[in-house]
Amino acid sequence: MKLNKIHHIAIICSDYAKSKAFYVDVPGLQIVAETYRSERDSHKLDLALNGTYLIELFSFPNPPQRKSYPEAAGLRHLAFETDDPDETIQLLLESRLNVEPIRVDEFTGKRFTFTFDPDGLPSNSKKNDMSK
Repeated sequence: MKLNKIHHIAIICSDYAKSKAFYVDVPGLQIVAETYRSERDSHKLDLALNGTYLIELFSFPNPPQRKSYPEAAGLRHLAFETDDPDETIQLLLESRLNVEPIRVDEFTGKRFTFTFDPDGLPSNSKKNDMSK
């Protein structure tokens, strides 16, 4: 088997409008397509980053909660690369999000921080340059 890349990540949200605004307004993901499936009472939003298809955001009526703390098996977080974590944190704070202080990965030396989407799912921004 030869895999080329991850095609996309699927996320189920509890509040479609709130999550759509978060993913579009905060990290600036671009809307590729938006569909409402009446037979499932479900929205599907296809999102891209810099023209690359990345996330399928779904809504379903009354989805069960997923545990983030304590950490449970399954998807841990989404990681986005940024050139300037300090600027990214400032923009996240201006969006009134809780942002953890910058940490340094003990193995890679890269700087990173975490924030959470409207459903409490973690994502992080990581510096791709170990020189700072």
